[in-house]
Amino acid sequence: MATIVAGIDGSASAMHAAVWAAREAERRGDAVRLVFAYFVPSGAYPAFVYSVEKVREGVEQQAQAALDAARTEIAQAVPGIEVEALRVEGQPAHVLANESRGARCVVVGSRGLGGFTGMLVGSVAVSLAAHAHSDVVVVRGARYDDPPPMAGPVVVGVDGSEHAGQAVSVAFDAAQLRGVPLVAAHTWNDVIATEGPYAYPFPTDLTEVEAAGRTLLDEALAPWRERYPDVEVREVLEAGRPVRALLRHAEGAQLVVVGTRGRGGFAGMLLGSTSQALVIHAPCPVVVTRPEGSGA
Repeated sequence: MATIVAGIDGSASAMHAAVWAAREAERRGDAVRLVFAYFVPSGAYPAFVYSVEKVREGVEQQAQAALDAARTEIAQAVPGIEVEALRVEGQPAHVLANESRGARCVVVGSRGLGGFTGMLVGSVAVSLAAHAHSDVVVVRGARYDDPPPMAGPVVVGVDGSEHAGQAVSVAFDAAQLRGVPLVAAHTWNDVIATEGPYAYPFPTDLTEVEAAGRTLLDEALAPWRERYPDVEVREVLEAGRPVRALLRHAEGAQLVVVGTRGRGGFAGMLLGSTSQALVIHAPCPVVVTRPEGSGA
């Protein structure tokens, strides 16, 4: 039985992540591991107020309360799921990255208790998406404390890169599991500017660019269409930047799948600009995938 790890911190966003993880586990026959990672500063405390051990005891009580609340929420929303709960001392991003080893995926909320007004995404979510050893799901709604949508298609960005190839695989699997259509989007002029003050001054036959994009999209989808013949595929081929296209199609979707980085990536880059923008701005959960065996 595989395990889906959910990061818990007592926030509403993390609670949504825990329930999302449980629903995904139910679909796949997996177990859920709830992990509350906490950090106790080792600096001196005034002896008449607190000691390190007193602070640790308080944090552990808070962690246990959050884990118990998440267990209760899961039991009400998805009864019958096997749930394990752990308290682990350590920096949350590091703990969850370590927990990702051998897990099917790690699920976190878009913003935890460390967030503040105007902050759009938690630092743990961004760091984990870059460094985890498994796929990472950042659970989002239209607003940061909204529950995630449960209806609509799965959306995937396709650019022909190795990372996008893995994303296509994950997206087909997710669409079949949910019994919903797959929207596969490729933007064919993310290099050529066709309007505005910085449009290229020389003539370009954009029909050739579009035709090349069509070929790329067809070739990227072909093996997965054969493997998942029951999945309805809606191909999207359009002018524009990948981020804008994916955010637009994410409206009304229940899941967006992207790779850690696309063709714009370079050696040493852990999270591409498109992936990071979706983690921050998408109105639905985002799966950030990485090629098999490429755990950071």
